[in-house]
Amino acid sequence: MRLPLASALALLALTQASCDSDARAACQSNQVALETEAGTIIVEVYPDKAPASAGDFLKYVDEGRYAGAGFYRVVRSDNDNGAPVIEAVQGGLLDPSGAPGVAHESTKMTGLRHVDGALSLARSAPGTGSAAAFFISIGDQPGLDHGATRNPDQQGFAVFGRVVRGMDVVRKIHSVPAAQLGGTDYVKGQILNQPVMIRKSRRIC
Repeated sequence: MRLPLASALALLALTQASCDSDARAACQSNQVALETEAGTIIVEVYPDKAPASAGDFLKYVDEGRYAGAGFYRVVRSDNDNGAPVIEAVQGGLLDPSGAPGVAHESTKMTGLRHVDGALSLARSAPGTGSAAAFFISIGDQPGLDHGATRNPDQQGFAVFGRVVRGMDVVRKIHSVPAAQLGGTDYVKGQILNQPVMIRKSRRIC
């Protein structure tokens, strides 16, 4: 007996979803493609050096939580309101509030550094950072490492990966004009009017 067309399509969709879920579970690659409106960014994360931070990022990828997320903040030498001056692009969930934090893995602990293309967790107090909000360094940014004074606690930020392809895309996003109004004094002039959306994220297997 043949299934009605609607039932057959529903079964096919369910089977495909199950296959996609199984494929994600089977893939253990540490390279991730972030497919954005501006192009694709390939990153590699380091769970061996920063297990909490990298693990949280891969969890967000595997759960498909970056679909509909985006890059929404650009920090440049002409709009930075902190010291020392840095350059970076920040992205993640468009509303990262309420996301549970992970243990802070400082660069002193991991041996990683905020070099050009470094992938790192945004945070306020140590332990509040999560993959809901991350940033990419533009150029080497030692002011974001452990011991620097960008954060009063001098704990720096938690590097957990690096862009391995697509820095041209990152720099394109970094050059997008930001709004001049809105936000706190610290981020004034850095928030994009229209975020550069992430269409999809996936492990590269």
